[in-house]
Amino acid sequence: MSLIKSISGIRGTIGGVPGDGLSPLDIVKFTAAYATFIRKNTTRTSNVIVVGRDARLSGEMVSGIVVSTLCGMGFDVVNIGLASTPTTEIAVTGEGACGGIIITASHNPKQWNALKLLNQDGEFLNDAQGKEVLRIAADESYSFAEVDNLGHEYINTTYDRRHIDQVLALKLVDREAIAKANFTVAVDAVNSVGGVVIPRLLRALGVKNVIELNCEATGKFAHTPEPIPQNLTQISDLMAKGVADVGFVVDPDVDRLAIVMENGEMFVEEYTLVSIADYVLANTPGSTVSNLSSSRALRDVTERHGCSYSASAVGEVNVTTLMKKTGAVIGGEGNGGVIYPEAHYGRDALVGVALFLTLLAKSGKKVSELKKTYPAYSIAKNKIELTPDIDVDAILVAVKDKFAGEKITDIDGVKIDFKDSWVHLRKSNTEPIIRIYSEASTMEEAEALADRIKEVIASLTK
Repeated sequence: MSLIKSISGIRGTIGGVPGDGLSPLDIVKFTAAYATFIRKNTTRTSNVIVVGRDARLSGEMVSGIVVSTLCGMGFDVVNIGLASTPTTEIAVTGEGACGGIIITASHNPKQWNALKLLNQDGEFLNDAQGKEVLRIAADESYSFAEVDNLGHEYINTTYDRRHIDQVLALKLVDREAIAKANFTVAVDAVNSVGGVVIPRLLRALGVKNVIELNCEATGKFAHTPEPIPQNLTQISDLMAKGVADVGFVVDPDVDRLAIVMENGEMFVEEYTLVSIADYVLANTPGSTVSNLSSSRALRDVTERHGCSYSASAVGEVNVTTLMKKTGAVIGGEGNGGVIYPEAHYGRDALVGVALFLTLLAKSGKKVSELKKTYPAYSIAKNKIELTPDIDVDAILVAVKDKFAGEKITDIDGVKIDFKDSWVHLRKSNTEPIIRIYSEASTMEEAEALADRIKEVIASLTK
Protein backbone atom coordinates (compact mmCIF):
# COMPACT_ATOMS: atom_id res chain seq x y z
CA MET A 1 0.00 0.00 0.00
CA SER A 2 1.10 3.59 -0.52
CA LEU A 3 0.45 6.93 1.17
CA ILE A 4 2.14 9.98 -0.33
CA LYS A 5 2.07 13.29 1.51
CA SER A 6 2.89 16.36 -0.55
CA ILE A 7 2.21 20.08 -0.50
CA SER A 8 -0.62 19.67 -3.01
CA GLY A 9 -2.50 17.09 -0.96
CA ILE A 10 -2.61 13.56 0.32
CA ARG A 11 -2.65 10.68 -2.16
CA GLY A 12 -2.81 6.99 -1.42
CA THR A 13 -4.19 3.57 -2.18
CA ILE A 14 -7.46 2.68 -0.53
CA GLY A 15 -7.30 0.18 2.30
CA GLY A 16 -4.56 -1.13 4.55
CA VAL A 17 -3.52 -0.11 8.02
CA PRO A 18 -3.57 3.59 9.00
CA GLY A 19 -0.50 5.42 7.79
CA ASP A 20 0.19 2.81 5.13
CA GLY A 21 -2.65 3.48 2.69
CA LEU A 22 -5.38 6.11 2.49
CA SER A 23 -7.48 4.66 5.30
CA PRO A 24 -10.57 6.33 6.82
CA LEU A 25 -8.44 7.34 9.81
CA ASP A 26 -5.92 9.03 7.51
CA ILE A 27 -8.73 10.84 5.71
CA VAL A 28 -10.04 12.22 9.02
CA LYS A 29 -6.56 13.20 10.17
CA PHE A 30 -5.58 15.18 7.09
CA THR A 31 -9.03 16.72 6.60
CA ALA A 32 -8.98 17.95 10.21
CA ALA A 33 -5.46 19.33 9.74
CA TYR A 34 -6.55 21.17 6.60
CA ALA A 35 -9.61 22.57 8.37
CA THR A 36 -7.40 23.81 11.20
CA PHE A 37 -5.08 25.51 8.72
CA ILE A 38 -7.99 27.17 6.94
CA ARG A 39 -9.51 28.38 10.21
CA LYS A 40 -6.23 30.09 11.12
CA ASN A 41 -5.48 31.60 7.73
CA THR A 42 -8.64 32.46 5.80
CA THR A 43 -9.78 36.05 5.44
CA ARG A 44 -13.29 34.92 4.47
CA THR A 45 -16.18 35.13 6.91
CA SER A 46 -18.38 32.54 5.20
CA ASN A 47 -17.29 29.47 7.24
CA VAL A 48 -17.85 27.36 4.09
CA ILE A 49 -15.64 24.74 2.45
CA VAL A 50 -16.52 23.25 -0.95
CA VAL A 51 -16.17 19.52 -1.60
CA GLY A 52 -16.28 17.86 -5.03
CA ARG A 53 -15.20 14.44 -6.27
CA ASP A 54 -14.49 12.43 -9.38
CA ALA A 55 -16.28 9.15 -10.10
CA ARG A 56 -13.77 6.78 -8.49
CA LEU A 57 -15.17 3.67 -6.83
CA SER A 58 -13.96 4.96 -3.45
CA GLY A 59 -15.14 8.52 -4.04
CA GLU A 60 -18.48 8.33 -2.26
CA MET A 61 -16.89 6.72 0.81
CA VAL A 62 -14.06 9.25 0.97
CA SER A 63 -16.44 12.14 0.36
CA GLY A 64 -18.68 11.04 3.22
CA ILE A 65 -15.74 11.01 5.62
CA VAL A 66 -14.40 14.36 4.41
CA VAL A 67 -17.78 16.08 4.66
CA SER A 68 -18.48 14.68 8.12
CA THR A 69 -15.00 15.63 9.36
CA LEU A 70 -15.35 19.20 8.10
CA CYS A 71 -18.76 19.47 9.79
CA GLY A 72 -17.15 18.02 12.91
CA MET A 73 -14.55 20.78 12.72
CA GLY A 74 -17.35 23.37 12.67
CA PHE A 75 -17.39 24.20 8.94
CA ASP A 76 -20.42 24.27 6.70
CA VAL A 77 -19.88 22.20 3.57
CA VAL A 78 -21.17 22.91 0.08
CA ASN A 79 -21.08 19.48 -1.49
CA ILE A 80 -21.14 19.79 -5.29
CA GLY A 81 -21.01 16.02 -5.76
CA LEU A 82 -19.53 14.59 -8.96
CA ALA A 83 -17.48 17.44 -10.38
CA SER A 84 -14.24 18.05 -12.22
CA THR A 85 -11.23 19.61 -10.53
CA PRO A 86 -11.64 22.93 -12.39
CA THR A 87 -15.37 22.95 -11.60
CA THR A 88 -14.60 22.57 -7.90
CA GLU A 89 -12.04 25.36 -8.14
CA ILE A 90 -14.55 27.81 -9.58
CA ALA A 91 -17.15 26.69 -7.02
CA VAL A 92 -14.85 27.88 -4.22
CA THR A 93 -14.89 31.42 -5.57
CA GLY A 94 -18.52 31.11 -6.60
CA GLU A 95 -19.51 30.32 -3.01
CA GLY A 96 -17.11 32.84 -1.47
CA ALA A 97 -15.78 29.85 0.46
CA CYS A 98 -12.77 29.56 2.77
CA GLY A 99 -11.34 26.71 0.71
CA GLY A 100 -12.09 23.47 -1.04
CA ILE A 101 -11.20 19.80 -1.14
CA ILE A 102 -11.19 17.87 -4.40
CA ILE A 103 -11.45 14.12 -3.92
CA THR A 104 -9.53 12.70 -6.86
CA ALA A 105 -6.30 10.90 -7.60
CA SER A 106 -6.23 12.47 -11.06
CA HIS A 107 -4.59 10.05 -13.53
CA ASN A 108 -3.76 7.32 -10.99
CA PRO A 109 -5.42 3.86 -11.32
CA LYS A 110 -8.67 2.96 -9.59
CA GLN A 111 -7.13 1.79 -6.28
CA TRP A 112 -5.87 5.33 -5.61
CA ASN A 113 -7.67 8.35 -4.24
CA ALA A 114 -6.54 11.69 -2.87
CA LEU A 115 -7.45 14.91 -1.13
CA LYS A 116 -6.40 17.91 -3.23
CA LEU A 117 -6.41 21.04 -1.10
CA LEU A 118 -7.49 24.49 -2.28
CA ASN A 119 -7.18 27.96 -0.75
CA GLN A 120 -9.92 30.57 -0.63
CA ASP A 121 -9.16 31.61 -4.23
CA GLY A 122 -9.84 28.10 -5.50
CA GLU A 123 -6.13 27.51 -6.14
CA PHE A 124 -3.77 24.88 -4.77
CA LEU A 125 -1.89 25.59 -1.56
CA ASN A 126 1.67 26.79 -2.00
CA ASP A 127 4.74 25.05 -0.58
CA ALA A 128 4.68 26.74 2.83
CA GLN A 129 0.94 26.27 3.24
CA GLY A 130 1.07 22.61 2.27
CA LYS A 131 3.89 21.96 4.69
CA GLU A 132 1.92 23.62 7.48
CA VAL A 133 -1.02 21.29 6.86
CA LEU A 134 1.35 18.31 7.02
CA ARG A 135 2.84 19.63 10.28
CA ILE A 136 -0.58 20.01 11.86
CA ALA A 137 -1.46 16.47 10.81
CA ALA A 138 1.82 15.07 12.17
CA ASP A 139 1.33 16.84 15.49
CA GLU A 140 -2.41 16.07 15.57
CA SER A 141 -2.85 19.66 16.73
CA TYR A 142 -6.50 20.00 15.81
CA SER A 143 -9.65 20.19 17.90
CA PHE A 144 -13.19 19.29 16.92
CA ALA A 145 -16.22 21.53 17.45
CA GLU A 146 -18.64 21.18 20.34
CA VAL A 147 -22.18 20.05 19.59
CA ASP A 148 -23.69 23.54 19.25
CA ASN A 149 -21.01 24.54 16.75
CA LEU A 150 -21.14 21.61 14.35
CA GLY A 151 -21.32 22.48 10.67
CA HIS A 152 -23.97 21.50 8.14
CA GLU A 153 -23.87 20.01 4.66
CA TYR A 154 -25.55 21.73 1.73
CA ILE A 155 -25.95 20.05 -1.68
CA ASN A 156 -25.41 22.20 -4.77
CA THR A 157 -25.36 20.48 -8.16
CA THR A 158 -25.46 23.64 -10.32
CA TYR A 159 -21.75 24.10 -10.90
CA ASP A 160 -21.41 22.02 -14.07
CA ARG A 161 -23.83 24.41 -15.72
CA ARG A 162 -22.12 27.45 -14.21
CA HIS A 163 -18.74 26.21 -15.40
CA ILE A 164 -20.00 25.67 -18.95
CA ASP A 165 -21.62 29.12 -18.95
CA GLN A 166 -18.31 30.65 -17.85
CA VAL A 167 -16.47 28.93 -20.71
CA LEU A 168 -19.07 30.05 -23.25
CA ALA A 169 -18.66 33.63 -22.04
CA LEU A 170 -14.91 33.77 -22.77
CA LYS A 171 -14.14 36.37 -25.45
CA LEU A 172 -11.91 34.03 -27.45
CA VAL A 173 -14.50 31.23 -27.54
CA ASP A 174 -16.50 31.55 -30.77
CA ARG A 175 -19.59 29.38 -30.53
CA GLU A 176 -20.89 30.60 -33.90
CA ALA A 177 -17.69 29.53 -35.69
CA ILE A 178 -17.72 26.14 -33.99
CA ALA A 179 -21.36 25.49 -34.84
CA LYS A 180 -20.83 26.58 -38.46
CA ALA A 181 -17.91 24.16 -38.82
CA ASN A 182 -20.32 21.26 -38.16
CA PHE A 183 -17.66 19.17 -36.44
CA THR A 184 -18.09 15.56 -35.43
CA VAL A 185 -16.24 15.12 -32.13
CA ALA A 186 -15.33 11.90 -30.33
CA VAL A 187 -14.85 11.93 -26.55
CA ASP A 188 -13.20 9.39 -24.23
CA ALA A 189 -13.83 10.31 -20.60
CA VAL A 190 -12.56 7.07 -18.99
CA ASN A 191 -15.88 6.56 -17.14
CA SER A 192 -15.44 9.52 -14.83
CA VAL A 193 -16.91 13.01 -14.47
CA GLY A 194 -15.70 14.15 -17.89
CA GLY A 195 -18.31 11.84 -19.37
CA VAL A 196 -20.96 14.09 -17.88
CA VAL A 197 -19.55 17.57 -18.46
CA ILE A 198 -17.58 17.35 -21.74
CA PRO A 199 -20.51 16.16 -23.93
CA ARG A 200 -22.69 18.84 -22.32
CA LEU A 201 -20.07 21.46 -23.12
CA LEU A 202 -19.71 20.30 -26.71
CA ARG A 203 -23.44 20.52 -27.33
CA ALA A 204 -23.55 23.95 -25.69
CA LEU A 205 -20.78 25.00 -28.12
CA GLY A 206 -22.97 23.97 -31.03
CA VAL A 207 -21.44 20.57 -31.77
CA LYS A 208 -24.34 18.41 -32.94
CA ASN A 209 -22.41 15.21 -33.61
CA VAL A 210 -20.77 13.81 -30.46
CA ILE A 211 -19.44 10.25 -30.29
CA GLU A 212 -19.22 9.20 -26.64
CA LEU A 213 -16.72 6.58 -25.49
CA ASN A 214 -16.54 5.59 -21.82
CA CYS A 215 -18.78 8.48 -20.81
CA GLU A 216 -20.77 6.75 -18.07
CA ALA A 217 -19.47 8.06 -14.75
CA THR A 218 -19.23 4.65 -13.09
CA GLY A 219 -15.63 4.93 -11.88
CA LYS A 220 -14.87 1.60 -13.56
CA PHE A 221 -12.09 2.92 -15.74
CA ALA A 222 -12.23 1.38 -19.22
CA HIS A 223 -8.46 1.69 -19.56
CA THR A 224 -5.51 2.97 -17.55
CA PRO A 225 -6.70 6.53 -16.90
CA GLU A 226 -3.61 8.59 -17.72
CA PRO A 227 -4.31 10.14 -21.17
CA ILE A 228 -1.11 9.04 -22.90
CA PRO A 229 -0.89 7.23 -26.28
CA GLN A 230 -0.47 3.66 -25.01
CA ASN A 231 -3.73 3.99 -23.05
CA LEU A 232 -5.80 5.49 -25.87
CA THR A 233 -5.95 2.72 -28.47
CA GLN A 234 -9.77 2.57 -28.45
CA ILE A 235 -10.35 6.16 -29.53
CA SER A 236 -7.31 6.10 -31.84
CA ASP A 237 -8.67 3.05 -33.65
CA LEU A 238 -12.06 4.72 -33.95
CA MET A 239 -10.60 7.96 -35.31
CA ALA A 240 -8.52 6.03 -37.86
CA LYS A 241 -11.81 4.98 -39.50
CA GLY A 242 -12.44 8.60 -40.42
CA VAL A 243 -15.61 8.98 -38.35
CA ALA A 244 -14.77 12.28 -36.60
CA ASP A 245 -12.91 15.53 -37.13
CA VAL A 246 -11.22 15.49 -33.73
CA GLY A 247 -11.08 13.33 -30.62
CA PHE A 248 -10.77 14.63 -27.05
CA VAL A 249 -9.59 12.57 -24.08
CA VAL A 250 -9.65 13.75 -20.47
CA ASP A 251 -8.33 12.22 -17.28
CA PRO A 252 -10.68 11.30 -14.38
CA ASP A 253 -10.76 14.82 -12.89
CA VAL A 254 -10.79 16.66 -16.25
CA ASP A 255 -7.82 18.97 -15.79
CA ARG A 256 -5.78 17.37 -18.59
CA LEU A 257 -6.73 17.32 -22.26
CA ALA A 258 -5.29 15.03 -24.93
CA ILE A 259 -6.25 15.41 -28.58
CA VAL A 260 -6.51 12.72 -31.26
CA MET A 261 -6.21 13.77 -34.90
CA GLU A 262 -8.73 12.87 -37.60
CA ASN A 263 -6.40 10.12 -38.87
CA GLY A 264 -6.21 8.36 -35.50
CA GLU A 265 -2.75 9.63 -34.61
CA MET A 266 -2.08 11.54 -31.42
CA PHE A 267 -1.81 15.32 -31.63
CA VAL A 268 0.57 14.76 -28.66
CA GLU A 269 -0.39 16.11 -25.26
CA GLU A 270 2.46 18.65 -25.26
CA TYR A 271 0.82 20.37 -28.23
CA THR A 272 -2.52 20.89 -26.49
CA LEU A 273 -1.02 23.90 -24.70
CA VAL A 274 1.18 24.90 -27.66
CA SER A 275 -1.73 25.14 -30.10
CA ILE A 276 -4.05 26.94 -27.69
CA ALA A 277 -1.28 29.36 -26.75
CA ASP A 278 -0.73 30.08 -30.45
CA TYR A 279 -4.41 31.04 -30.79
CA VAL A 280 -4.45 33.12 -27.60
CA LEU A 281 -1.23 34.97 -28.48
CA ALA A 282 -2.50 35.77 -31.96
CA ASN A 283 -5.41 37.62 -30.36
CA THR A 284 -3.98 38.82 -27.02
CA PRO A 285 -0.17 39.09 -27.12
CA GLY A 286 1.60 38.54 -23.81
CA SER A 287 3.98 36.28 -21.96
CA THR A 288 3.60 32.53 -21.44
CA VAL A 289 4.70 30.01 -18.81
CA SER A 290 5.09 26.25 -18.65
CA ASN A 291 7.13 23.99 -16.43
CA LEU A 292 10.66 22.68 -16.90
CA SER A 293 9.39 19.32 -18.18
CA SER A 294 7.32 20.87 -20.97
CA SER A 295 8.21 21.15 -24.65
CA ARG A 296 10.40 23.87 -26.13
CA ALA A 297 7.63 24.28 -28.70
CA LEU A 298 5.77 26.70 -26.41
CA ARG A 299 8.89 28.86 -26.15
CA ASP A 300 9.28 28.80 -29.93
CA VAL A 301 5.64 29.71 -30.63
CA THR A 302 5.73 32.46 -27.99
CA GLU A 303 8.84 34.01 -29.52
CA ARG A 304 7.27 33.70 -32.99
CA HIS A 305 4.60 36.10 -31.71
CA GLY A 306 7.29 38.47 -30.37
CA CYS A 307 6.49 37.60 -26.77
CA SER A 308 8.46 36.20 -23.81
CA TYR A 309 8.44 32.72 -22.30
CA SER A 310 9.39 31.59 -18.77
CA ALA A 311 9.76 28.13 -17.20
CA SER A 312 8.72 27.22 -13.66
CA ALA A 313 9.29 24.26 -11.39
CA VAL A 314 6.92 21.35 -12.01
CA GLY A 315 3.57 21.63 -10.27
CA GLU A 316 0.46 23.62 -11.04
CA VAL A 317 0.94 26.02 -8.13
CA ASN A 318 4.46 26.83 -9.35
CA VAL A 319 3.19 27.52 -12.87
CA THR A 320 0.37 29.78 -11.66
CA THR A 321 2.70 31.65 -9.29
CA LEU A 322 5.08 32.46 -12.15
CA MET A 323 2.16 33.31 -14.43
CA LYS A 324 0.95 35.90 -11.95
CA LYS A 325 4.47 37.27 -11.52
CA THR A 326 5.02 37.66 -15.27
CA GLY A 327 1.44 38.60 -16.16
CA ALA A 328 1.18 35.63 -18.52
CA VAL A 329 -1.88 35.48 -20.77
CA ILE A 330 -1.68 31.70 -21.13
CA GLY A 331 0.27 28.92 -19.47
CA GLY A 332 0.11 25.37 -18.28
CA GLU A 333 1.90 22.07 -18.35
CA GLY A 334 2.95 19.73 -21.11
CA ASN A 335 0.68 16.97 -19.82
CA GLY A 336 -2.29 18.61 -21.54
CA GLY A 337 -2.95 21.08 -18.73
CA VAL A 338 -4.13 24.49 -19.99
CA ILE A 339 -4.28 27.43 -17.58
CA TYR A 340 -6.10 30.46 -18.98
CA PRO A 341 -6.33 33.35 -16.48
CA GLU A 342 -9.35 34.85 -18.26
CA ALA A 343 -11.23 31.84 -16.87
CA HIS A 344 -9.33 31.07 -13.65
CA TYR A 345 -5.88 30.04 -12.44
CA GLY A 346 -6.24 26.29 -12.78
CA ARG A 347 -5.74 23.58 -15.40
CA ASP A 348 -9.06 23.24 -17.19
CA ALA A 349 -9.89 20.79 -19.97
CA LEU A 350 -13.24 22.51 -20.62
CA VAL A 351 -11.44 25.74 -21.45
CA GLY A 352 -8.99 23.75 -23.57
CA VAL A 353 -11.74 22.07 -25.59
CA ALA A 354 -13.54 25.35 -26.30
CA LEU A 355 -10.42 27.27 -27.31
CA PHE A 356 -9.06 24.44 -29.45
CA LEU A 357 -12.36 23.99 -31.31
CA THR A 358 -12.46 27.73 -31.94
CA LEU A 359 -8.91 27.62 -33.30
CA LEU A 360 -9.74 24.61 -35.46
CA ALA A 361 -12.92 26.22 -36.83
CA LYS A 362 -11.21 29.51 -37.64
CA SER A 363 -8.16 27.83 -39.21
CA GLY A 364 -10.18 25.85 -41.73
CA LYS A 365 -7.58 23.09 -41.40
CA LYS A 366 -7.73 19.47 -40.41
CA VAL A 367 -6.14 18.74 -37.02
CA SER A 368 -3.21 16.96 -38.71
CA GLU A 369 -2.65 20.00 -40.95
CA LEU A 370 -2.73 22.30 -37.94
CA LYS A 371 -0.15 20.16 -36.17
CA LYS A 372 2.31 20.63 -39.03
CA THR A 373 2.37 24.39 -38.42
CA TYR A 374 4.09 23.95 -35.05
CA PRO A 375 7.77 23.25 -34.25
CA ALA A 376 8.47 19.52 -34.38
CA TYR A 377 9.77 18.04 -31.15
CA SER A 378 9.38 14.65 -29.50
CA ILE A 379 9.40 14.05 -25.75
CA ALA A 380 10.28 10.71 -24.20
CA LYS A 381 8.82 10.19 -20.73
CA ASN A 382 10.66 7.57 -18.72
CA LYS A 383 10.90 6.72 -15.05
CA ILE A 384 12.97 4.76 -12.59
CA GLU A 385 11.22 2.99 -9.73
CA LEU A 386 12.60 4.02 -6.35
CA THR A 387 13.84 1.60 -3.72
CA PRO A 388 14.60 2.52 -0.09
CA ASP A 389 18.37 2.30 -0.63
CA ILE A 390 18.44 4.88 -3.45
CA ASP A 391 19.66 8.32 -2.39
CA VAL A 392 17.84 10.46 -4.93
CA ASP A 393 19.39 13.75 -3.88
CA ALA A 394 22.89 12.33 -4.17
CA ILE A 395 22.10 11.00 -7.66
CA LEU A 396 20.85 14.40 -8.80
CA VAL A 397 23.96 16.13 -7.47
CA ALA A 398 26.21 13.60 -9.23
CA VAL A 399 24.36 14.03 -12.54
CA LYS A 400 24.59 17.80 -12.20
CA ASP A 401 28.37 17.54 -11.65
CA LYS A 402 28.85 15.17 -14.59
CA PHE A 403 27.18 17.62 -16.99
CA ALA A 404 28.56 20.80 -15.43
CA GLY A 405 29.69 22.04 -18.84
CA GLU A 406 26.09 22.29 -20.08
CA LYS A 407 23.33 24.73 -19.12
CA ILE A 408 21.92 23.44 -15.82
CA THR A 409 18.68 24.44 -14.08
CA ASP A 410 18.22 23.05 -10.57
CA ILE A 411 15.13 24.80 -9.18
CA ASP A 412 13.32 21.46 -9.48
CA GLY A 413 15.52 18.40 -9.77
CA VAL A 414 18.11 18.80 -12.52
CA LYS A 415 17.44 19.95 -16.08
CA ILE A 416 20.27 19.80 -18.60
CA ASP A 417 19.84 21.91 -21.73
CA PHE A 418 21.87 20.88 -24.75
CA LYS A 419 21.86 22.83 -28.02
CA ASP A 420 19.16 20.75 -29.73
CA SER A 421 17.74 18.76 -26.83
CA TRP A 422 17.22 18.62 -23.09
CA VAL A 423 16.67 16.15 -20.26
CA HIS A 424 14.97 16.75 -16.92
CA LEU A 425 15.31 14.49 -13.86
CA ARG A 426 13.12 14.96 -10.82
CA LYS A 427 11.57 12.99 -8.01
CA SER A 428 7.81 12.68 -8.46
CA ASN A 429 5.57 14.31 -5.85
CA THR A 430 2.80 11.78 -6.46
CA GLU A 431 4.51 8.44 -7.12
CA PRO A 432 7.63 6.64 -5.74
CA ILE A 433 9.65 7.21 -8.92
CA ILE A 434 12.28 9.42 -10.54
CA ARG A 435 10.89 10.93 -13.74
CA ILE A 436 13.23 11.32 -16.70
CA TYR A 437 11.81 13.56 -19.43
CA SER A 438 13.91 14.16 -22.54
CA GLU A 439 13.16 16.11 -25.72
CA ALA A 440 14.82 16.19 -29.13
CA SER A 441 13.91 16.56 -32.80
CA THR A 442 12.92 12.88 -33.05
CA MET A 443 11.66 10.29 -30.60
CA GLU A 444 14.69 8.11 -31.34
CA GLU A 445 17.02 10.92 -30.28
CA ALA A 446 14.92 11.67 -27.18
CA GLU A 447 14.94 8.01 -26.12
CA ALA A 448 18.67 7.78 -26.75
CA LEU A 449 19.24 10.76 -24.50
CA ALA A 450 17.10 9.16 -21.78
CA ASP A 451 19.04 5.90 -22.12
CA ARG A 452 22.28 7.83 -21.74
CA ILE A 453 21.04 9.33 -18.48
CA LYS A 454 19.78 5.96 -17.23
CA GLU A 455 23.27 4.52 -17.82
CA VAL A 456 24.78 7.36 -15.79
CA ILE A 457 22.34 6.72 -12.94
CA ALA A 458 22.98 2.97 -13.09
CA SER A 459 26.72 3.60 -12.77
CA LEU A 460 26.06 5.74 -9.69
CA THR A 461 23.90 3.14 -7.93
CA LYS A 462 26.21 0.12 -8.31
